[in-house]
Amino acid sequence: MSAESTNEEMRELTLLERIESDPDINQSTLATQLGVAVGTVNWHIKRLVAKGALKVSRAERKKLRYIITPEGLALRARLALNYVETSFSMYRRTRQKVKEQIAKIRKAGYDRVRIVGSGDVADICKLTCLEQNIAVVNEKNIPALILDGYKIRLEGLE
Repeated sequence: MSAESTNEEMRELTLLERIESDPDINQSTLATQLGVAVGTVNWHIKRLVAKGALKVSRAERKKLRYIITPEGLALRARLALNYVETSFSMYRRTRQKVKEQIAKIRKAGYDRVRIVGSGDVADICKLTCLEQNIAVVNEKNIPALILDGYKIRLEGLE
């Protein structure tokens, strides 16, 4: 699955969740919550209507009300499951990459590592290192796991 289709699925999942909790929410508020343009929200809503996942009715002259259909509830459940599966897959791949780098670190005689980067991948790296009895420190002359998005490379082994 491409990153673009994953982003679209996440937006649709978030839209369905937000609409389910507030059927009278407007597109401007949705756009702000998702960090996208109103036109992007409008495009997704039109797609969801075309899929039969959402119905739109006029609540007042300028106000719309969104209704999630049974198909929409099924889609939300499917998107949520896909999200969880994708997240766990990323978690397992990241742990495996870190374990491979730890084997190299140990083979070179080190029991400590520096992690350069932040976010979820850095957290997974730290937990995996600690689990494998590799101390995570902030020293210069030791191997470093350099994080670039989901890529992890090892530097500093002589």
